[in-house]
Amino acid sequence: MHVRNLLWAVAAAALLAVAAPAQKKVEANFDSDPVNRLPPGWISAMTHKGGAPRWEVVRDETAPSRPNVLAQLSNDRTHGRFPLAIYQKLELKDGDLSVKFKPISGKIDASGGLVWRYKDPNNYYIVRSNALEDNTVLYKVENGRRSSIAPKGTPPRTYGVNHKVTLGDWHTLRVTFQGPLFTVYYDGKKMFEVEDHTFSEAGKVGLWTKADSVTHFDDFRATGR
Repeated sequence: MHVRNLLWAVAAAALLAVAAPAQKKVEANFDSDPVNRLPPGWISAMTHKGGAPRWEVVRDETAPSRPNVLAQLSNDRTHGRFPLAIYQKLELKDGDLSVKFKPISGKIDASGGLVWRYKDPNNYYIVRSNALEDNTVLYKVENGRRSSIAPKGTPPRTYGVNHKVTLGDWHTLRVTFQGPLFTVYYDGKKMFEVEDHTFSEAGKVGLWTKADSVTHFDDFRATGR
C-alpha cells in the first residue's frame, strides 16, 4: 500500500511539473554592453510630453558590479514626464523584480523606480523611491494618469512610506507581485504591501524616472511567470 501511494505521489508531482509554466528570468548588470547607447533588448519610452529620455550605458566606478550601469541622463524639468526603459524580451504576470539605483541629481525629482505589468507608456504599475521627498510610493499609471495606492492597513489616501533616501548613494528597490498583492522592499527591508486589481495580465518590466532626475541603475533582476 505504501509503495502504491508513493508511486501515485511521484506521478502527480510529475504531472504538476509538466503543467506548470516555466520560470522566466533575466539578470542585467550592463558590464558587457557597449557604452553610450541603450543595451540590447531594451527600448526607451516616455509617459506624457517633454524632452526625450536619454537612456545610456555609462561607466560608474562606484557601481555595485563594475564598471557599467544603465543611466537616465536627460534633465528636462517638465514636471509630469516619466522616462521609461523597458526590457522587451520578458513578460511576467507574477514575479520578483529588483534593481540597485543611485539618484544623482534633480531639482524637480531625484528618484529611481521599477515598472511591471507594462502594457504601453500609459498603462503600468510603478514603485519608486525619491531622495527629495524621502519616501517610497507605489502607483498605477492608467490611461496616462498616475495615482498612488495606499499601503494595506493605512487610510485610503496614505502616500507610501516615509524614510530616508540619500542622494548620491546606492540603494536596492524590490517588488514582488502575485495576483493583486504587491510587496515592496527597500535596502533589504520590507516596507509595505499594496493590493490592487487594475492590471491582472502579464506585461513587460523595466525602469522609471521622473522629470529632471538623473539616475544610475545596476543589477536589474526579474524572475517569475
